Amino acid sequence: MTKPTGPICNLDCSYCFYLEKEQLYPDTKHWMMRDDLLESYIRQYIEAQPVDSISFAWQGGEPTLLGVEFFEKVISIQKRYANGKTIHNALQTNGVLLNDPWGEFLAQNNVLTGLSIDGPRHLHDFYRVDKGGQPTFDRVMRGLEVLKRHGAAFNTLTVVSNRNAEEPLDVYRFLKEMGSGYMQFIPLVERIVSGSTPDGLVRIKPTSSQEEERDDAAVAPWSVGSSQYGEFLCTIFDYWVRHDVGKQFVQIFDVALEVWAGAGASLCVFSETCGSAMALEHTGDLYSCDHFVYPDHLLGNILDTPMATLASSAQQVTFGQNKRDLLPRYCRECDVRFACNGECPKHRFLTAPDGEHGLNYLCGSYKRFFHHISPAMEFMARELYAQHAPANVMGWMARSDLASTGDSKPPEKLALHLRQREENEAVLRSMMN
Repeated sequence: MTKPTGPICNLDCSYCFYLEKEQLYPDTKHWMMRDDLLESYIRQYIEAQPVDSISFAWQGGEPTLLGVEFFEKVISIQKRYANGKTIHNALQTNGVLLNDPWGEFLAQNNVLTGLSIDGPRHLHDFYRVDKGGQPTFDRVMRGLEVLKRHGAAFNTLTVVSNRNAEEPLDVYRFLKEMGSGYMQFIPLVERIVSGSTPDGLVRIKPTSSQEEERDDAAVAPWSVGSSQYGEFLCTIFDYWVRHDVGKQFVQIFDVALEVWAGAGASLCVFSETCGSAMALEHTGDLYSCDHFVYPDHLLGNILDTPMATLASSAQQVTFGQNKRDLLPRYCRECDVRFACNGECPKHRFLTAPDGEHGLNYLCGSYKRFFHHISPAMEFMARELYAQHAPANVMGWMARSDLASTGDSKPPEKLALHLRQREENEAVLRSMMN
């Protein structure tokens, strides 16, 4: 994930965790990635991957602040170093600055645009405001019209806060009506301190089991509730699984089906280990993760040390393995660990019932969600292995009154599911071989 403008943005969203990262670079006057660094990064990134298809992800801050010209330069450099490989680009934006030149560029160069929008007007504008505190919904919708007018591919990213989590179907139906065929729902969980860290930050990273908690750390008021997110997901899933399978794609539902089919999670937060989703700042500083841009997670600078070396360093390998190795016993023994794997380490700051540190703040949400979707996921996984369409689940749901079964999953059904998943994994391995 590349941040060519660092944390600089034209909005001032109340909940943004990245704006304050400006404090880490107090001497910076120009927040644009230099040309020599940009070229070195693109070259190193392509050369470091022994695959035929390379994906670049451009985020911020707000990357469109750099103008179309900067990204025309990106495309030109990529072509120079592609060496026969196929290059893909994705740009995450708040959409406010999108205009016809942007629309034409994005469409002509097949750049997938991720549009940040938190739901209909009254929900989006609750937190997503500009530097003057003014609402941004209308400007985002104008940006969406630019993308549609030029035929530029887009998906949506929705931050699920304490506010829009109260209206899950309003959010989902709005995104569907605006033409989003692929939706990402990102749970908002931030912790703040009454003072600040030594780096001048008020949002703090989670602590590992070997570190002491700060007494003045508290969950930020805009964060989604620890059980509220699960209700949000279940409500949307219940509608989607009856009406929109194969028509609307929701990232967390897709990833769940991967897991139930035995393929493993492609999304880092649900994989057993992590560490491959690093963040590159505008200076060339490489951090372990977008959510761990703190001095103690700085791997180095790619102008001083090759990116591939930093990515495979002992520090980064340990960071990725800690996702698995520092799970509390309560999580290791959980019946939905196969789907959750403790989720993101950023959210692991609670104490488990047995007193061990490191329980995920969203544990209750994920237990509820993964138990709730299990019957439908098992059906879709069976359909996949029979080479049938997973969308057949909608007919199955029409014939089944799942609501009467509740959300609990008896131990014998869990054991049956685990056996089924092992069989799915064995079939998948045989197909790959």
